[in-house]
Order: sequence, then C-alpha cells, then structure tokens
Amino acid sequence: MVKDSATQNSDWRDGFLFLGNHLTLDFLNTRPIPATEPVELLPDFSALLRWFQAAGQLTAREAADLQKQWGDSRRALRTLEAARELREGLRRQILAWEQDEPPHHSMVDELNRLMAEHPMLTRLERSGEGLTTQLYFSHRQPEDLLAPLACSAADLLVSEDRNRVRKCTHCVLHFLDTSKKGTRRWCSMRLCGNRIKVAAYAARQRRKRS
Repeated sequence: MVKDSATQNSDWRDGFLFLGNHLTLDFLNTRPIPATEPVELLPDFSALLRWFQAAGQLTAREAADLQKQWGDSRRALRTLEAARELREGLRRQILAWEQDEPPHHSMVDELNRLMAEHPMLTRLERSGEGLTTQLYFSHRQPEDLLAPLACSAADLLVSEDRNRVRKCTHCVLHFLDTSKKGTRRWCSMRLCGNRIKVAAYAARQRRKRS
C-alpha cells in the first residue's frame, strides 16, 4: 500500500519530519501540536507540493507542473484546505483509535467518498525477471493529491495494529512502532530517544550518589 519506505540519514526532508513509518502519520506530523501553539508546516499549496515530493509521492517535475498550472488558483487553495481538514479529522480519529475506539462511521464514509472520487490506480512494474503491481495516482488536478492520503489512511485503519500506533511519550509526534518487540515509546532516537536515554542515565547516576 501507500507507505513511505525510503531510508534517510535524517528524520528531516525539505523541512518536514518523516519518522512515522506510515504516510498517514507523517502527514499528521505536518501540524505538530505542542503545549502552546500548533505549528503549521503546510501554510500554502506550494508547501503541500513540497511535502508530497519529500514523501516520494511526486517527482520534482510533477510538483513543478502542478505548481505552474494551479499554484495561485482557487482550486489549489480548496485542495489545501481539504487536505488539512482531512488531516485534522484523521488526527481525532487516530487519537481515539489509540484508545481502542473503533473508526467512526463519519470517517469511514469520508474516506470511502474520497477514494471513490480520487482513486488510486494500479500498474505493472518490472522487478528483476518478473512483474509486480504498483499503486499510483493521477496528478493532473490539485484534487488528485487527496488520493494517496485517503488510500493511506484506509490502509492504516485496516492493515496496522492500533496498539502499535502511538504518540511519542516525550513530544507531540505520531508514529507506527515497527520494532520487533513493539516497545518503542519515542518518535525517533535522533530527536527524543537520545534525550530520554540521557535523562534516564542521569537519574540512575543521581540515585547511585544518594
């Protein structure tokens, strides 16, 4: 399904965080909500296109074409607003899902509507000496960008163990725990993991001295 599997030396790509191990969770993290004010990383259509490119959903050429044709249009603005509205609806759903609440009927209906109006497509790709199928989406119009977002969200709710979808215990970022033991509690070793381990080590040293 639509998952971001690229391996990077950094959790950041072009100003966006990619540590959720799932496209939907990385999309949620484009508006991290700390204790004070939410931080909006998608202020305009151009930023949305940059995120899709960083997520591996658009090539640089495809993003540039969409920006050139639609960048200042009302349709682009409506698409941005629709994507952000979907993101916040998914945030509420996933927070509830993490507390063992089933997917809400309204979210299921909304995802079904989006997938019907903006479907993902399938094509054959050569892989070694054989063939594989690959999902892709049309990107001729701004609204087409909703296709991988809706498909990815449906995949998350159907295919993943909700006990492994969680929010970092030390910050505000969401992630899918893909570790073997399923004991990951922080968003990233580079961000919060090291801080937690250093703090735990310091606490142990204080206890030894007391």
